[in-house]
Amino acid sequence: MAEIRIRNTEQRIQGEENVRAFLEQQEVLYEHWDPSKLAENLQQKFVLSDEDKAQILSTFDEEIRDLAARRGYQTWDIIALSDATPNLDELLKKFENVHTHTEDEVRAITAGRGIFIIKGTDDVGYFDVELEAGDVISVPEYKPHFFTLMENRQIVAVRLFIETEGWIAHPYTDESFSSNKA
Repeated sequence: MAEIRIRNTEQRIQGEENVRAFLEQQEVLYEHWDPSKLAENLQQKFVLSDEDKAQILSTFDEEIRDLAARRGYQTWDIIALSDATPNLDELLKKFENVHTHTEDEVRAITAGRGIFIIKGTDDVGYFDVELEAGDVISVPEYKPHFFTLMENRQIVAVRLFIETEGWIAHPYTDESFSSNKA
């Protein structure tokens, strides 16, 4: 289940309803899918074949199509990252810069863990959303954020897009942002 850490105060928010309510106030969509639906052999697998990816998409087809219909998403795919991913550290450097997009950034975590760092309202500042299997998040267009892996450096997620080419990151400079993850 997702957990939130507000960076300015170190306050932690736990529990599905509390997380959902906080994120709703920050205009971020949060849902939870049943991760146990996924075949056991895929629940901890982070190097995926095309067949594995197709099986994940098939398993969550109903949830994906429901979310897509409600939010206007047109296409989706799977991203899998782990220490086995070629050039993982270089890839993460691209992710680990605050940026915005001209469409939502959506992730439905099917295995592993990841973290979104999001700029909230002025009274909240930046906050971390720690995600695990079953957590679904949609960061709205133009909201400054970035996504990275947690200490386990393993994640599989469904990504949904409005534009069929996927999204493009637009750098966001913010003097108030500290990349301190502690």
